[in-house]
Amino acid sequence: MKITVCVKQVPATGEQRLDPVTGTVIREGVASILNPFDAYALEEAVRLKERFGGEITALSMGVPSAQETLRRALAVGADRAILLSGRAFAGADTLATAWALAKAIRKAGGADLVLCGRMATDGDTAQVGPMLAEFLGVPHAADVSEIEEIDDQGVVLTRMADDGYRREWLPLPALLTVVKEINVPRLPSVTGVLRGQRAEVAVWDAPDIGASPEETGQRGSRTRVVRTARPAKKAGCRMLSGFAALMEALETKVP
Repeated sequence: MKITVCVKQVPATGEQRLDPVTGTVIREGVASILNPFDAYALEEAVRLKERFGGEITALSMGVPSAQETLRRALAVGADRAILLSGRAFAGADTLATAWALAKAIRKAGGADLVLCGRMATDGDTAQVGPMLAEFLGVPHAADVSEIEEIDDQGVVLTRMADDGYRREWLPLPALLTVVKEINVPRLPSVTGVLRGQRAEVAVWDAPDIGASPEETGQRGSRTRVVRTARPAKKAGCRMLSGFAALMEALETKVP
């Protein structure tokens, strides 16, 4: 079984800064980590490999320093790593990102199962996974909390829904986005870290995946960041005495 895990390098929690002109996240000079949700997808891929065998490809798109994130993936059990990096990918929205990832997966030989984290902590859109499934032409399930069984035909899974949990079957190939309830990510061993540092990370530009400039980066994006701002911090306290005062305060907030 061929498994592809999509991972992303994101700013460390509390370290995000915004460009006052473009409104985008400033990544230069900021500590970066593996997107926490992607860590669960990576761990699940390794567990599936341990149970059913196969090969894991870790795939990312970003600046050259994202190679360190991919080396982390290699350290915990991925077999190979691919980074999409180059000026052609800069400024991509979720649609252009998903398109580039789909082209890369096809160039890499396809996948029986694609795993993604539910969302990235620097964007919180949860769009790339479902978009990627559409570009690949495969069924997908979001917010998967358990993978019970998998064989050549399909996968039995449990996913979170508005009304609780649902047990479903999907034919393969398929794409799943996972939530943190699915597992507890392992820490890389010393041997794994050394293996990750020695391993080669393939770096592909747009021509390597057969993508034209009109399909990637800002030119391939269908959305634009108009403005990004941090919410104003507001704090206040109002002391109420008695149930009647509480009801009166609540009623004034109801339109």
